[in-house]
Amino acid sequence: MLYGLCDYLSEGGMKMVKRKKGYVLTLMVLVSLMSVCLLMLSGCSSPPKKLDPSKSGPQVIVNPETIRLGIAKVLDTKILFEGSGFKPKDSIYIELSGPNQTKLVVAESLIQPDGTFKAEVSKLTRITEVLRADASFEIEKKYKEFVIITQPPIPEGVYAAKVTCMSSDMTAETKLNVKGPSIVDSTKDFLGKMLGKIRYKKS
Repeated sequence: MLYGLCDYLSEGGMKMVKRKKGYVLTLMVLVSLMSVCLLMLSGCSSPPKKLDPSKSGPQVIVNPETIRLGIAKVLDTKILFEGSGFKPKDSIYIELSGPNQTKLVVAESLIQPDGTFKAEVSKLTRITEVLRADASFEIEKKYKEFVIITQPPIPEGVYAAKVTCMSSDMTAETKLNVKGPSIVDSTKDFLGKMLGKIRYKKS
């Protein structure tokens, strides 16, 4: 009976080891696939857009011009609005208007003495406004941040990004394309869920 128990425990231990090996192998395969896809896609990205120095009036650009709604992708994407031709010392905010009457304020900035501005969409804004999610953290063995998904992100489509001045009627617009997640983005989100960095909760 003792030998039978030992055999049973040994068999159970082997199964646990096999499961762990399978988990690690799955992660390695997914990471390898992501690396290959990223290398293939890196040569397809368009060069950053630049302000037109020949224009004297208000203008605004955004980089990148297209974002994808993968959770990890949105967290890692720096969205930067740049403008010129505005009244110095004024302040502005940028509002996106898109499908299904979606409206969200994503950035704000002060106008520099030369009439320019740079307004980056903060990580918290990308989480709460673009992904419509919540940011949280926990401290167990170490500090760990994670995102809580309770609802779908903003709809896909073309958004008008409008600059509004606080002290003058100057304005400018550009377009921001919002697309769904790619295969690579979905794979990264799957990994994020397995690692506890992305969590889902019913609202």
